[in-house]
Amino acid sequence: RNARQEFKERHIPGALFFDIEECRDKSSPYDFMLPSESHFADYVGGLGVSSDTHVVVYDGDQVGTFYAPRAWWMFRAFGHKEVSVLNGGFKNWVKEGYPVTAEVTQPTPAVFKARLNRALVKTFEEMVENVSSLKFQVVDSRPEGRFRGTELDQGLESGHIPGAVNIPFHSFLSETGHEKSIEEIQEIFREKKVDLSKPLTATCRKGVTACQIALAAFLCGKRDVAVYDGSWSEWFHRAPPHYKVSESKRSK
Repeated sequence: RNARQEFKERHIPGALFFDIEECRDKSSPYDFMLPSESHFADYVGGLGVSSDTHVVVYDGDQVGTFYAPRAWWMFRAFGHKEVSVLNGGFKNWVKEGYPVTAEVTQPTPAVFKARLNRALVKTFEEMVENVSSLKFQVVDSRPEGRFRGTELDQGLESGHIPGAVNIPFHSFLSETGHEKSIEEIQEIFREKKVDLSKPLTATCRKGVTACQIALAAFLCGKRDVAVYDGSWSEWFHRAPPHYKVSESKRSK
């Protein structure tokens, strides 16, 4: 997919294109690591977003919402509170007959002050320490086969961090691509024995769909879910072998 081209062809009137390929730490060997405070501030300021702007994010994925929670979490991680996700995404905006345009808005640059809230971001070292300390719960949002290690994860051998619980991100979305009700989301967490009153960190493959876990918990009133930014991409390359749980290894 060429997201920028899709945006140019049609988008919500007045919307601006947030490119997670650009707004990231390009010096990192991992795909979507958070940029520096200054990089983020300059990037979103260039989109006309100030520290007082209420930002609404959406994406064009056919599941309804895929990348938007990542942008939502990034704004929150850099201290911005006025940020929302469009429920149902662009897919449902179009389906419900709302206006779209190919006209690209030219934003007026604004001043955005970014301050990283480290409580919302977990590092590799913190994740390693947690394997033994169990200070926080870990939920992995990837499909079950990749979590269990029975299918490749975009070319990588798969598996999971010891002690992690698997809740595939699409579990929180209805058939139409909208977020499920708060009651349904709470039940999903309960079934997996995830206690929303206790510390929680989300992980996935690249730190994108993990943000769906953070969003789902946020809708239930839990606003402090951290995301392991490096996720499985980093864990696979850096963790010792016995810290990579995989059914495929056990079956060999």
